Amino acid sequence: MTKTMRALLGATALSAVAFSASAQDNVTLTIATVNNGDMIRMQGLTDDFTSEHPNISLEWVTLEENVLRQRVTQDIATGGGQFDVMTIGNYEVPIWAKQDWLTPLENMPEGYDADDILPAIAGGLSVDGTLYAAPFYGESAMVMYRTDLAEKAGVEIPDQPTWTDIRNAAEAMTDKDNEVYGICLRGKAGWGENMAFLTAMANSYGARWFDMDWKAQFDSEEWKAALTDYLDMMDKYGPPGASSNGFNENLSLFQQGKCGMWIDATVAASFVTDEDDSTVADSVGFAQFPNKEGVDNHGNWLWSWNLAIPASTDAPEAAKEFVAWATSKGYTELVASEEGWAAAPPGTRTSLYENEKYQEAAPFAEMTLNSINAVDTNAPSVQEIPYTGAQFVAIPEFQGIGTAVGQQFSAALAGQVDAETALSNAQRSTQREIDRAGYGD
Repeated sequence: MTKTMRALLGATALSAVAFSASAQDNVTLTIATVNNGDMIRMQGLTDDFTSEHPNISLEWVTLEENVLRQRVTQDIATGGGQFDVMTIGNYEVPIWAKQDWLTPLENMPEGYDADDILPAIAGGLSVDGTLYAAPFYGESAMVMYRTDLAEKAGVEIPDQPTWTDIRNAAEAMTDKDNEVYGICLRGKAGWGENMAFLTAMANSYGARWFDMDWKAQFDSEEWKAALTDYLDMMDKYGPPGASSNGFNENLSLFQQGKCGMWIDATVAASFVTDEDDSTVADSVGFAQFPNKEGVDNHGNWLWSWNLAIPASTDAPEAAKEFVAWATSKGYTELVASEEGWAAAPPGTRTSLYENEKYQEAAPFAEMTLNSINAVDTNAPSVQEIPYTGAQFVAIPEFQGIGTAVGQQFSAALAGQVDAETALSNAQRSTQREIDRAGYGD
């Protein structure tokens, strides 16, 4: 049976032909993953897995976030079978599961305890009560800031700041002569890069992607205000070349002490407070994602990086063994034993947030959990919407639509177009694609 045939048969048919990994002399799993700190750390700890599974070898394909999304989407949509395990987001999981492109994660190895996964995270990875991917880590978004710079500048960042608070603090902390920038935000184009942040920011301004008739809303006052404020803050208080900066680039800037504030994924907290990597580890404070005055919405953001098994794999049982290992309580304990409890993958398991050792080691734990639990993916905007999703729109077309909009906004940040032109172009391209797809008919 070819890999393409397996993909067409789908996950149900695969379960009937699945084989036992233990019965194989040699199984090689090709794993596609993203080049962030948590995933790199996992690769360094896999001797623990291979020592227990000597018949399973691991080959890694580690890619930048935008490239990873392109590669795995192309492979799974065509049934290419290049990968046995894929690192994908909670955006893809329900869409791909409904296409029978993913193997359901049923009958996981003994002791896995799927019921321990945080309900908010598990819900986004399940279809009709069946889990189709296992979360490696989960996140919302928050403000990370330099407490020493804030004190020196005489500004206070409250636990629930407004965008006015953020702007004032960014201005006060900026010292460009010494390469210290008041605020660092994503600018790199991509539906999961700058548009993750900008969608969350727009949500906090009361904006939405579409109205109830699937009409694009980039011509709204809310989107205009959000994008204009973003561009103005980054122009006056942000680092040079920000249109090329995504998560990893801003993390590096913050760790080097060049950012007064960074608003991004909660998963970054353990890296900015890591004394081995961060020059400002002992002076980092945290606050909730900002909201616009008069808008009761702190920028809904819910994301998880997850390990999933494509239906096209030739080794579904071996892949399941690896996925179970990498997302287990045991793996969390392994990380803690090697690098301390603060480095444990966050945002996935209830037991982690009940662990006193983790609470003591991770000053960001409570805010991370509260931020995740506060997200309502059915209502990311204060206005009525016809879609679900937090910092994305949960429709298959969003990858292309979101990236096209992200390119317009990144161009505006680079000074190639103004905000009005970027919004107009976004409105036109988004409406064209949504009409072509048949929404609102």
